[in-house]
Amino acid sequence: MPAKPQRIVLKLSGEALLGSEPGDNFSVESLQHLVEEISSVKKLGIEMALIFGGGNIVRGSAYSKISGTSRVQGDYMGMLATVINAMAMQGALQASGIETRLHTAVEMDQLAQLYIR
Repeated sequence: MPAKPQRIVLKLSGEALLGSEPGDNFSVESLQHLVEEISSVKKLGIEMALIFGGGNIVRGSAYSKISGTSRVQGDYMGMLATVINAMAMQGALQASGIETRLHTAVEMDQLAQLYIR
Protein backbone atom coordinates (compact mmCIF):
# COMPACT_ATOMS: atom_id res chain seq x y z
CA MET A 1 0.00 0.00 0.00
CA PRO A 2 1.46 3.41 -0.97
CA ALA A 3 2.38 5.84 1.81
CA LYS A 4 -0.07 8.63 2.60
CA PRO A 5 0.80 11.85 0.79
CA GLN A 6 2.37 14.47 3.01
CA ARG A 7 1.92 17.35 0.56
CA ILE A 8 -0.83 18.14 -1.89
CA VAL A 9 -1.56 20.84 -4.48
CA LEU A 10 -5.09 22.19 -4.80
CA LYS A 11 -6.07 24.31 -7.80
CA LEU A 12 -9.11 26.48 -7.12
CA SER A 13 -11.04 28.40 -9.70
CA GLY A 14 -11.62 32.04 -8.88
CA GLU A 15 -15.32 31.22 -8.98
CA ALA A 16 -14.82 29.32 -5.69
CA LEU A 17 -14.71 32.73 -4.01
CA LEU A 18 -17.78 34.26 -5.65
CA GLY A 19 -20.57 35.67 -3.54
CA SER A 20 -24.24 34.95 -4.09
CA GLU A 21 -25.09 38.51 -5.15
CA PRO A 22 -24.36 39.67 -8.72
CA GLY A 23 -21.07 41.56 -8.78
CA ASP A 24 -19.73 39.98 -5.58
CA ASN A 25 -16.19 38.92 -6.46
CA PHE A 26 -15.62 37.53 -2.98
CA SER A 27 -17.77 36.00 -0.32
CA VAL A 28 -16.83 35.85 3.35
CA GLU A 29 -18.82 32.63 3.53
CA SER A 30 -16.85 31.09 0.65
CA LEU A 31 -13.54 32.10 2.19
CA GLN A 32 -14.58 30.75 5.59
CA HIS A 33 -15.74 27.46 4.08
CA LEU A 34 -12.37 27.04 2.35
CA VAL A 35 -10.53 27.88 5.57
CA GLU A 36 -12.49 25.17 7.39
CA GLU A 37 -11.73 22.60 4.69
CA ILE A 38 -8.03 23.52 4.59
CA SER A 39 -7.84 23.44 8.38
CA SER A 40 -9.25 19.91 8.44
CA VAL A 41 -6.62 18.76 5.93
CA LYS A 42 -3.87 20.50 7.90
CA LYS A 43 -4.97 18.64 11.06
CA LEU A 44 -4.17 15.40 9.22
CA GLY A 45 -0.54 16.56 9.01
CA ILE A 46 -0.71 17.32 5.30
CA GLU A 47 0.92 20.42 3.85
CA MET A 48 -1.05 22.13 1.12
CA ALA A 49 -0.16 24.41 -1.77
CA LEU A 50 -3.07 26.38 -3.19
CA ILE A 51 -3.18 27.69 -6.74
CA PHE A 52 -5.88 30.20 -7.60
CA GLY A 53 -7.50 31.25 -10.81
CA GLY A 54 -8.74 34.80 -11.24
CA GLY A 55 -11.91 34.32 -13.26
CA ASN A 56 -14.09 35.86 -10.57
CA ILE A 57 -12.32 39.17 -11.25
CA VAL A 58 -11.18 39.07 -14.88
CA ARG A 59 -10.47 36.45 -17.50
CA GLY A 60 -7.48 38.03 -19.18
CA SER A 61 -7.65 36.10 -22.44
CA ALA A 62 -11.35 36.84 -22.85
CA TYR A 63 -10.87 40.49 -21.87
CA SER A 64 -8.14 40.98 -24.46
CA LYS A 65 -10.45 39.62 -27.19
CA ILE A 66 -13.36 41.94 -26.37
CA SER A 67 -11.34 45.03 -25.44
CA GLY A 68 -8.78 44.99 -28.22
CA THR A 69 -5.84 45.00 -25.81
CA SER A 70 -2.99 42.62 -26.44
CA ARG A 71 -3.20 39.02 -25.24
CA VAL A 72 -0.10 39.63 -23.12
CA GLN A 73 -1.73 42.57 -21.34
CA GLY A 74 -4.89 40.50 -20.79
CA ASP A 75 -2.82 37.65 -19.36
CA TYR A 76 -1.07 40.03 -16.97
CA MET A 77 -4.46 41.28 -15.80
CA GLY A 78 -5.46 37.66 -15.16
CA MET A 79 -2.26 37.09 -13.18
CA LEU A 80 -2.99 40.13 -11.03
CA ALA A 81 -6.48 38.74 -10.40
CA THR A 82 -4.95 35.49 -9.16
CA VAL A 83 -2.75 37.44 -6.74
CA ILE A 84 -5.79 39.35 -5.43
CA ASN A 85 -7.57 36.03 -4.80
CA ALA A 86 -4.50 34.56 -3.14
CA MET A 87 -4.20 37.62 -0.89
CA ALA A 88 -7.86 37.28 0.14
CA MET A 89 -7.32 33.59 0.97
CA GLN A 90 -4.05 34.34 2.75
CA GLY A 91 -5.77 36.89 4.96
CA ALA A 92 -8.57 34.49 5.85
CA LEU A 93 -6.13 31.65 6.61
CA GLN A 94 -3.84 33.81 8.73
CA ALA A 95 -6.82 35.20 10.66
CA SER A 96 -7.64 31.62 11.62
CA GLY A 97 -4.07 30.95 12.76
CA ILE A 98 -2.82 29.07 9.68
CA GLU A 99 0.64 30.16 8.58
CA THR A 100 0.88 31.01 4.90
CA ARG A 101 3.34 32.16 2.30
CA LEU A 102 2.31 33.83 -0.96
CA HIS A 103 4.33 33.28 -4.15
CA THR A 104 3.93 34.78 -7.60
CA ALA A 105 5.84 34.61 -10.87
CA VAL A 106 5.30 38.35 -11.36
CA GLU A 107 7.60 40.47 -9.22
CA MET A 108 5.73 42.44 -6.55
CA ASP A 109 8.08 42.38 -3.59
CA GLN A 110 5.76 44.21 -1.22
CA LEU A 111 3.00 41.60 -1.67
CA ALA A 112 4.54 38.21 -2.32
CA GLN A 113 7.72 36.22 -2.58
CA LEU A 114 8.95 35.61 -6.11
CA TYR A 115 8.28 32.06 -7.26
CA ILE A 116 11.23 30.50 -9.03
CA ARG A 117 10.70 27.15 -10.68
